[in-house]
Amino acid sequence: MLQKDYILRMLEMLGDLIAGILGLLRKGELVQAEDKLERLYYDFLKEDASYFRKLPESRLTTDLLDRHNYSNGHLEILAELFNAEAELCLAKGDKAGVLENSRKSLILFEYIDMAYRTYSQDRIDKMDNLRRRIRVE
Repeated sequence: MLQKDYILRMLEMLGDLIAGILGLLRKGELVQAEDKLERLYYDFLKEDASYFRKLPESRLTTDLLDRHNYSNGHLEILAELFNAEAELCLAKGDKAGVLENSRKSLILFEYIDMAYRTYSQDRIDKMDNLRRRIRVE
């Protein structure tokens, strides 16, 4: 129970930080948003952002769960970071980046949705938005 509470607090804190990044994107401050997002990867997951970007979609969950002993909570954090990364790519006009990060985020959210087996309207909304973004790109 304590670990679940800890993960929930981390997700809430991450949500606030991502909201700040999205605010920077709306202001057109892309460099600052990118810098903050890069730091979040390491602060929350103890790996450089480039490590996660290089992971192929087909091995995303297995590599992180099996080889790195990440928890479902870590995967949820990564799903949020990939979603924010897709927003950054969208602001930069990087269609390939939008598509890749959106797909990775969706894979992780779908895995979490299955693993948690609890209803979350917020997660469902994010998955729907990601599916729409992927279809458009």
